[in-house]
Amino acid sequence: MNPIQIIQKYYQKDSRLYYILTEHSKAVAKKSLEIAKKASHLSPDLQFIEEASILHDIGIFLTNAPEINCLGEKPYICHGYLGREILEKEGFPKYGLVCERHTGISIEDIEKQKLPIPKRDMLPVSIEEEIICLADKFFSKKERCLAKEKSINEIKSDLIRFGEDPIKRLDSWLKKFGIEK
Repeated sequence: MNPIQIIQKYYQKDSRLYYILTEHSKAVAKKSLEIAKKASHLSPDLQFIEEASILHDIGIFLTNAPEINCLGEKPYICHGYLGREILEKEGFPKYGLVCERHTGISIEDIEKQKLPIPKRDMLPVSIEEEIICLADKFFSKKERCLAKEKSINEIKSDLIRFGEDPIKRLDSWLKKFGIEK
């Protein structure tokens, strides 16, 4: 499994979007491994975490987010399940689940907010998925701050627009993985 080779099948290597995706993904992978090492007592699969972190946002090119050079047709919220479809087609269904579940959206949220995504839970299930979902929250895809790690308060400010449940999940992961608030 070479995650960069898979990305290069879908992204032009010298494009701005490739740069944004790979820099964001490297930051998330580094943070994921940092979290996983703190949680070694939970026996997370470090190799899987590193590879899946690199691939977690592979579906963004199919979405419409011009500020990060995504010129697809679907709303950005769709990138998780679209990434899952890509990686299932590539023969990596377990990695595809990370794409879908790193978005951390419950079926209740999908229905309540009338989101244009399949009506199924897209919440992390495994330790590895939880770690990647948590690590992803520390980084933006805004080009000027790709490597800048957000504070817990900044993450909570970003999440509050989705209600209290994402904040509660964040707090439980911070506690579970021994991350200072």
